[in-house]
Amino acid sequence: MGEKKSNQRLIIINYKPRNWAKEFHEAVTRWIVLVLHRRAGKTTAILNHLQRDALRTVKSQYAFIAPTYKQAKLIAWDIAKEISNNIPRVVYNESELSVKYPNGSKLFLAGSDNIDSLRGIPLWGGGQDETAQQPSNLFSEVISKCLADHLGYWIWGGTPKGKGTFFKTYQVGLANPDQYTVIFKTIDDTLANETGETIDNLRKALEDDRKLVAIGEMTEDEFKQEWYCSFEASVKGAVYTDEWSELTKAGRLRRIDYDPFLPTYSAWDFGIGDATAIGIFQIQSAIKREIRLIDYYENNNKDLQHYLDWLKNKPYKLTMSYGDPSGQNRNLNTGRSLFEDLNSEKVTAYLGYSMRMFARRTLKIDQIHAVKKVLKELWVDESCLKFTEAIANYHYIWDEKKNEFQEEPYHDWSSHAMDSLAYFAVNFLKPVVIDPIEQKIRDLNKTNFDISFDFYANKVA
Repeated sequence: MGEKKSNQRLIIINYKPRNWAKEFHEAVTRWIVLVLHRRAGKTTAILNHLQRDALRTVKSQYAFIAPTYKQAKLIAWDIAKEISNNIPRVVYNESELSVKYPNGSKLFLAGSDNIDSLRGIPLWGGGQDETAQQPSNLFSEVISKCLADHLGYWIWGGTPKGKGTFFKTYQVGLANPDQYTVIFKTIDDTLANETGETIDNLRKALEDDRKLVAIGEMTEDEFKQEWYCSFEASVKGAVYTDEWSELTKAGRLRRIDYDPFLPTYSAWDFGIGDATAIGIFQIQSAIKREIRLIDYYENNNKDLQHYLDWLKNKPYKLTMSYGDPSGQNRNLNTGRSLFEDLNSEKVTAYLGYSMRMFARRTLKIDQIHAVKKVLKELWVDESCLKFTEAIANYHYIWDEKKNEFQEEPYHDWSSHAMDSLAYFAVNFLKPVVIDPIEQKIRDLNKTNFDISFDFYANKVA
């Protein structure tokens, strides 16, 4: 009898992994951290890794997450189609950026600028590219739940951008080698171990950037960040680089307890189909004025009651609240604005105190100037991780055509925290004018607490 022929068809994938990627593809740990230099080929490697496992497991699902949906579509989508074009009966869905394989498995691309779209999706594995530019709560609040049912794996890939979540993940990986595979490769590692046209182009790009450093168009820190994976450099175009550096060097990032004898403020960035952010501030001026951020909360697509419940469970009695001016717009369904709802007797009865919500409309540039003033006096509780990452990552976008940064900061995940801080800053530095009738009521019902509030709230920096 002759040998029985197999019906299986050999599929050749157009992919030649770099040396570092071979180590990555052989990883057996559930968690993988890839700290790589610019143009190391991490997007291509991660997508190939996910596709391989999708083809191995029937009716499985894998996710590739870019910082934004736009980036996923512009950068990764063409690669995803290219590496799968030899696979028979593959189906592409352009609207949802997904590749469906003949075994019923699927690989889809998404942006972390809409993390709620990922909630509840079962995953066998996945990864994110440019992790340092993505929300710190992406994995803990969303992805970890998606992986739970199938004990799926996750890949954190990217080039450093300061000491945010990506840096902390890298540190955790180094400390737990039994659970994490950590791959750290600089440009020197690649040039020493690779050959070919692509490597020649990398070498030329490296030398071009050295020249930019020499003429002052690129800082030494940026050069080291992009090519040598330094976590020490600040984000390019960061709005508050100097202020954040001064804050951390002065030791103003530490544990800060709530003081019931100090005036307490809340500042809200209202999300309409987006994140809502709330900062809780206290002011002390006994010796030298300190503005203290003692708490920060952010969530997506929740109703007003959700945030009131969060406040209700806190010990704070708010002296004053500042909000996003958009909160003054009336809801077409209810006929009321968020400000009216928050200042209502119903909310007052629920919280046990009046919100006293105010807003001031200002230009973005004036908000930035106000925040810079506040940052000179700001102390931040170390638990406000997402807030601190936002300060470090809030940045302008470089305009390649004009060869300059754009006038306004880029709107991404870091904007919500910074807008909350801005609404506090512009109102606190230029206090809200109290209605004369309300002032008379205050004068008749003064307490020591109210006196201290009046002094601090009306002090112009």
